[in-house]
Amino acid sequence: MYVGLVPVPAGQKSVLGNLLQLYLHDSTEFRDLDLSDDGTYHYEWLDAYFTETDREAYFITIDDVLAGFAMARDNTGTGGAWNISEFFVLRSHRRQGVGGIAARALVVRHPGIWTLSFDHANGAAVRFWPAVAESVANGRVERWERMPPEVEYPGTRLRFRVG
Repeated sequence: MYVGLVPVPAGQKSVLGNLLQLYLHDSTEFRDLDLSDDGTYHYEWLDAYFTETDREAYFITIDDVLAGFAMARDNTGTGGAWNISEFFVLRSHRRQGVGGIAARALVVRHPGIWTLSFDHANGAAVRFWPAVAESVANGRVERWERMPPEVEYPGTRLRFRVG
């Protein structure tokens, strides 16, 4: 099994948009998301991944077959860090190591400081992201628990260096 991380070309934006619908639908297990009048979930930043140079979107593939996506933002120019903004593996490919391989491939593309946040209500993310961060970090993984009213929902933010 070969897990690939392929940049999403502008001509494939609608494919990424379709995958985002699956991702957002899955997110309704732990977040209160409403459908728009046309029966879809709204994701306001999709266009930005094709117009702004500080955002990157990738398809996750298994043996060249579409299996999910990963999206990241570069906030290093403003004193921040690279950030995993969205990450999704199709249910049929979960629990096979695909997500871990793809997540590690994403962060090693850009050595330096990375951050990621996850919702405490997403049990899979609570287990997955700390393990990924520990597997790629050069040094300590910093961890902040974030609770309302500081944030909308209880979550954890991880910060680590990849080198």
